[in-house]
Amino acid sequence: MEWHITDAQSLAIIDSEIGDHVFSPAEYEIVRRVIYATADFEYKSLIRFSEHALQAGAAALAARSTIVVDVPLVQVGISYDIQNTFANPIYCSLETPTRPQKEKTRAAWGIETLAKRYPEGIFVVGQAQTALTTLVDLIEAEEIRPALIIATPVGFVDVDVAKERLRDSLIPHITIDNRKGNAVVAAAIVDGLVDLAWQAYGKDKNR
Repeated sequence: MEWHITDAQSLAIIDSEIGDHVFSPAEYEIVRRVIYATADFEYKSLIRFSEHALQAGAAALAARSTIVVDVPLVQVGISYDIQNTFANPIYCSLETPTRPQKEKTRAAWGIETLAKRYPEGIFVVGQAQTALTTLVDLIEAEEIRPALIIATPVGFVDVDVAKERLRDSLIPHITIDNRKGNAVVAAAIVDGLVDLAWQAYGKDKNR
């Protein structure tokens, strides 16, 4: 992300107001990015990182692993940073041709199709809880083993169950506790991770 003076001022305000926390420096970069995108400090207590999630995600980005997202808003939100760094392919479940089905939502069918095509990819679920449930089903069936799952869908029905199943799967993940979350949060997490990975792998960000 290209930072401007107003961005720096906003981040300084976040730093001054956030108070004590237990995040590592890398995790904190993700947290402050989410707070900056939402102006909601409650995310400080809601973001959960699995062990080695950031390392796994950064390595997958550097390896140009395919990124699969659930909705176009996430794809639009991350495309600029991806295209100007690692240039990973990005596919969206809602834009994936599938046969009409009644048993699952369009997002769920699309992400199932893409997951079977890219079983070790990076998956970003920002809005469709049914897409997350589908991913967890495929993981438990040992059909896929993603490099990283970022899951921030807002929801009132079974979304906490899907997130808990994801945490039990041992797949590297970044999630949001409780009902909160959206595609903007997911995109902010990805963009923060891209910046961290770009720095870690020694790339020239001004190329």
